[in-house]
Amino acid sequence: MAMLRVSGRVSKLVHSGGLSLSLTLSRSSSSSELDYLHKSIVPTNHFQQSLPRLPIPKLQATMQRYLTAQKPLLDNDQYRRTEQLAKDFEKGIGKQLHEELVVQDKRNKHTSFISGPWFDMYLAAREPVVLNHNPFMSFNPDPNSANNDQVTRATNMTVSALRFMKTFRAGLLEPEIFHLNPAKSNTSSFKNIIRFVPASLSWYGAYMVNAYPLDMSQYYRLFNSTRIPRPGRDELLTDDRAKHLLVMRNGHFYTLDVIDGDGRITKASEIQAHFKYILSDPRPPPEFCLGYLTSENRDTWTSMRQRLLEAGNTEALNKIDTAIFCICFDDITVKDHLQLSHNMLHGNGLNRWYDKSFSIIITKEGHAAVNFEHSWGDGVAVLRLMNEIFKDTTERPAISATTLPAAVDSSQSVQKLEFKLDDFLKSGILSAKEKFDNTVSTLSFDALEFKKGGKEFLKKQNVSPDAVAQLSFQMAFLRQYGKTVATYESCSTAAFKHGRTETIRPATIYTKKCSEAFVKEPSKHSISDLRTMINECSKYHGQLTKEAAMGQGFDRHLFALRYLAKSKGTSLPELFQDPSYIQINHNILSTSTLSSPAVQLGGFAPVVPDGFGVGYGVHDHWIGCNISSYPARDAKEFLKCLNKSLNDIFDVLEGQPVSF
Repeated sequence: MAMLRVSGRVSKLVHSGGLSLSLTLSRSSSSSELDYLHKSIVPTNHFQQSLPRLPIPKLQATMQRYLTAQKPLLDNDQYRRTEQLAKDFEKGIGKQLHEELVVQDKRNKHTSFISGPWFDMYLAAREPVVLNHNPFMSFNPDPNSANNDQVTRATNMTVSALRFMKTFRAGLLEPEIFHLNPAKSNTSSFKNIIRFVPASLSWYGAYMVNAYPLDMSQYYRLFNSTRIPRPGRDELLTDDRAKHLLVMRNGHFYTLDVIDGDGRITKASEIQAHFKYILSDPRPPPEFCLGYLTSENRDTWTSMRQRLLEAGNTEALNKIDTAIFCICFDDITVKDHLQLSHNMLHGNGLNRWYDKSFSIIITKEGHAAVNFEHSWGDGVAVLRLMNEIFKDTTERPAISATTLPAAVDSSQSVQKLEFKLDDFLKSGILSAKEKFDNTVSTLSFDALEFKKGGKEFLKKQNVSPDAVAQLSFQMAFLRQYGKTVATYESCSTAAFKHGRTETIRPATIYTKKCSEAFVKEPSKHSISDLRTMINECSKYHGQLTKEAAMGQGFDRHLFALRYLAKSKGTSLPELFQDPSYIQINHNILSTSTLSSPAVQLGGFAPVVPDGFGVGYGVHDHWIGCNISSYPARDAKEFLKCLNKSLNDIFDVLEGQPVSF
């Protein structure tokens, strides 16, 4: 099975295989042609029916993998206790739960065993989505600098996103495929053959040429979708009949139709004129900005939303909820990547609706990013959207900086949403703002660019670039804090029907041994010995990655068994109450990586108060890290330790001794 590694708690696709070249349409093409990115001869969902099902691992293999992952985190006594609990679980209640899970899975062949529990995990979570769940990914600047003008870029991105939506809904979007041998499978001849293979067999045809179609079921929720707060468990609303865009500026809400009565995209110059009209609105932010409520605890937001409905705001809320997506115009100029990270991850709270499936945020000078709500899907669909938007806006922009806006009366086309607020709601908004301001003020971002080398050098050394990055995080944390801690790296299981993610556990007995050798006693080991340890780490990390991509990790299996046990309403099995189980799921190092020509950087908050959120990218000739932390951790010191670790690893790979 192809390896499809997606790293981090925000689950981002590392390999953007399957993004085929769009058909470049000339300006003389008919306007209906310009409504589409391309017209794939292979239908978008051609492979969906025949995708393999996500396997449930053997219970014995899961327990062995679990214990192996626990080994570097526990002392001997703790490990012996956890080992005994694991054995008891495997022979007793775990065996019963596993058998039940298998029976349940056989009854639900239309989906995967993880899909339902994973939706529930997100939607039943009561903490605010901002910082806890929503990540961001920022676009690279448009290579044509004139097109980075705020209105120009917003117009082009809106049109390209609408083209994506129309192409997908028409079944004309190129299927997402992970190509292991693109020269053989990413070709016109392959597409011409595979399109005639029946949908019930098409996956096998692709598999024969080392191509792995990916699940695209999440794409449906990209557009016209919002997370709606509900008591105990939120729900996802999708209404694909709506034709309007939501625009936010200065805490005000505006809507405008971007699809006409014939289902065509509104002329780009008209969208441009409407955006200019919104940006010319001189009104300051309202005293009570409704967007803050989406940053609240979900139960609090539920009661506030109910009050909003009772106060006569049903129509306005429906406009927000059903909008195709949201454009946020931010009246700020970004100074550096750290300010960019803060603005795109959380901003000032007044100009966001964090519950929208995704929002495109655009600053005064045209910095753009996507902030997305995480329950409906993983980064695979969002990254595909971003890649296609970036490609389309740079290769076939709808307007240029010299395009004149259409002579239209925007006051007739743009609707400003007004809300009726009573004292209870006003008080709730001020309370939400205070909590939001207090929380985001505790978050820090720090960044590192390591210029000594990157992917090309590491591949020449026959070591995995990702394994080296993960080893450097282990080494840095050991240097700073003197211990090895629970670490999370996510891997997409989109190669399976309704797959979500599996966890790679990068803290291993090999990384611990190697880190201790480098940090505590480098002089006791020869360069050759240290090099051998790096190789061992790389090899084992590769094995874990492959297992996770094939649905053969332990985390999701145990998660599903725990979910099943909890649903019975009895006390949880001892294994899940074990402090060691709780500790391994308290991920102090939460890591995320992606590689894409469209993306400049990504970021997210730590998943625990005493953790680091590590966004990183191993580029051809350098390695970049974007680290978030709360006051419990010192990110600046961590980056110093990380820089030292990377220097030491690269020295050894170059045959040089470690510097003291």
